[in-house]
Amino acid sequence: MKINVEIDCTPEEARAAIGLPDLTPLHDRYVAMMMEAMHGSAPPEMIESMMKNWAPMGEAGLSLWRAMFEGGGRPGGKAGG
Repeated sequence: MKINVEIDCTPEEARAAIGLPDLTPLHDRYVAMMMEAMHGSAPPEMIESMMKNWAPMGEAGLSLWRAMFEGGGRPGGKAGG
């Protein structure tokens, strides 16, 4: 038996229905900081530090992605087909 339930609501209504917090103020602050950085009012070191802290797993995550791209996207760094 298969039952499909379709709910028509906004993302905000869905978050409130399942009890998730409203992160709109945090998101607005994040966007404002990124806009300030893009317009040159933030030093490049601050931007780099923010990206390292906000990336999944911090710097380890960035290193993992870098290694994957440099290795051709294959485990063990072996590119090919």
